[in-house]
Amino acid sequence: MEGGGGGMDGRRGGRGFGDAGAPFPPRAAAPEQAALLPGAPAAEAPPGHHGHRARMRRKLIAAGPDALLDHELLEMVLFLALPRRDTKPIARALLARFGSFAGAIAAPPAELLRVEGLGEAGLAALKTVQGAALRLAAAELRDRPLLDSYDRLVRYLAAALARERVEQFRVLFLDARNHLLADEAQARGTVNHTPVYPREVLRRALELGATALVLVHNHPSGDPTPSRADLEMTREVQAAAAALGILLHDHLVIGNGRHVSLRREGLL
Repeated sequence: MEGGGGGMDGRRGGRGFGDAGAPFPPRAAAPEQAALLPGAPAAEAPPGHHGHRARMRRKLIAAGPDALLDHELLEMVLFLALPRRDTKPIARALLARFGSFAGAIAAPPAELLRVEGLGEAGLAALKTVQGAALRLAAAELRDRPLLDSYDRLVRYLAAALARERVEQFRVLFLDARNHLLADEAQARGTVNHTPVYPREVLRRALELGATALVLVHNHPSGDPTPSRADLEMTREVQAAAAALGILLHDHLVIGNGRHVSLRREGLL
């Protein structure tokens, strides 16, 4: 089953001083910055793709990220990593290959590097965005009892697992109030199998002081229907957990756009 100062010398402060102690005159805002100040007229954009970048930045700041299409949002991410490149062709190539913004940032690094012009800097930018999105989603889960946020949980797990190309088995470890203690990948396997060892799952639960578990794995095929092996493994973990006074709340199987809860299906 399939995520880092410098000193101040007076000239860098908001009011720097010269050698004789007289204050420097305030620095004028750059044209692009001035255009973002309240009541300021929009600066004339420079020609070429640099002008396009300026227009895109203004659009993002004025209207927010929801105003951008997938290829525009990809361009904005790549602007930061590839400041001297026209990133529009790269963004469109990413969409053509991976289908969406989400599919592009979640794609395997080896496949991303096959996109002409992306390179390691572009790859790092895309993976930084993916990591930030997952950490934000995980932080939201930690703020409340996990089982009271089922839809949010499923969205987080789908973002983390639905586009993985191999199976990954994860365990969510919960405390007595069903707050998330840890979300950990226990194993990765092939396109259709991942070995799971109940003893290792329970050993980690005891280390964390967990009182309950939620098991999660993905099906790279996109079909979340649990297999016989999935059901047998779930029952093994459930029995071992019960012997230690640990409750297995659920086992979620994540497909592409769909999921199955063994608890809700009466299989647990």
